[in-house]
Amino acid sequence: MSSVTIDRLRPSVRPAREGLTSWELWGRILVVPYLLIFLVFVIYPVGYGLWLARHPQTYERLFADPIFFRTLINSIVFIVVSVNLKMVVALFLSGFFLNTRWWVKWLSLVFILPWAVPSIPTILSMRFMLNPEWGVINTLIFKTTGLDGPNWLNDPTLALSLAMLAHIWKSLPFWMLILVAGRMSIPGEQYEAASVDGASSWQKFRFITWPSMRSLYLTSTILSMIWTLGDFNSVYLLTGGGPADLTHVLATLGIRYLRLDQVDLSLASIVVALPLVLPLVYFMMKRLSK
Repeated sequence: MSSVTIDRLRPSVRPAREGLTSWELWGRILVVPYLLIFLVFVIYPVGYGLWLARHPQTYERLFADPIFFRTLINSIVFIVVSVNLKMVVALFLSGFFLNTRWWVKWLSLVFILPWAVPSIPTILSMRFMLNPEWGVINTLIFKTTGLDGPNWLNDPTLALSLAMLAHIWKSLPFWMLILVAGRMSIPGEQYEAASVDGASSWQKFRFITWPSMRSLYLTSTILSMIWTLGDFNSVYLLTGGGPADLTHVLATLGIRYLRLDQVDLSLASIVVALPLVLPLVYFMMKRLSK
């Protein structure tokens, strides 16, 4: 057998890799600051918080506090009412703002403002408006009826309802935009064919719009539940958890314990929220992976 044939039969040996290319080297260098920031500002605080809340006696004291169970009920009510109400309203407003009339376009710009502006000045402005002595609302009630307006934030049920209203008012434009984008992805030919067949507006929504947007709507609802559970501003800036700490939610309860110099209870109140958050995150990631 000739040497040429033997050389062809030998397995080809690739040259050993000499090292990282310049692109790979710079890529790893640029990732290092992100990893350091993630380690210092995420991993370390979370790990330290879990370490401080590691004692079973901490949770016994937390569960013995009647404010904790009131807070748990408030959180469930806050999530169920706020999320469902704002998502249903956003679904129908998304159809309204698809109107091509010029005044609807200008109205949409005004409607987006609550979501676009920062939370602190807007919610504090609502709190000033609800002041029982010199607030705009009670002043208007007195001028029109001659009667004193109610103390809006002194009743726990009314105060929590107003906090939910502030949350809906602030976040509704965002979800409306998401659902508008979903409606715009539906081919217009389907609606034209339905109109030719004599379908009503409700039939178009039932058989065209909703089947096309159902997955987006459910995914948005789960994500909205996660964000609502962590909403701190709507409750704390408007009511401060009062009156008598009866309007706290899980996102604000930790501040109450910090004011009482009970850091372990503050962190434990965050840990007990994980059984509510983790299932929502799981279902969210499961839907996104489909």
